[in-house]
Amino acid sequence: MSRRTERIASTIQQELAMIILRELNDPRITGMPSITRVKVSPDLSTADVYMTVMGTVGQQTAALNALRHAAGLMRTRLTREMTLRVAPYLKFHLDEDLKKEMDLLETLRKVSEENAELDRKRAQEENQRPQ
Repeated sequence: MSRRTERIASTIQQELAMIILRELNDPRITGMPSITRVKVSPDLSTADVYMTVMGTVGQQTAALNALRHAAGLMRTRLTREMTLRVAPYLKFHLDEDLKKEMDLLETLRKVSEENAELDRKRAQEENQRPQ
């Protein structure tokens, strides 16, 4: 991404967070949705908005559908707030990268615990050996 598209993506992320927080009153949006990243196409025609939503899979899907339904309203607000002639079309996605990171961290934690257990057993065996 160019510097301009990165700057626009950052601004879109901030503005959308404020719009979701202050203006959307959809009951399907529960679990405090947060925007993890925004990717803007080089021609500024589309913006992929990656979200995380706390809650069950059903709540996540409902919140994502509500955000997709309100995309036109948010695009209109973005056009007004930003100094762009036309705001990009918004495409909302659940951020699966964050879930993968959390799974990886959990795996690393388990490995660390197993290594600590093995080290403890080895230390006990060495202490029990006759010298």
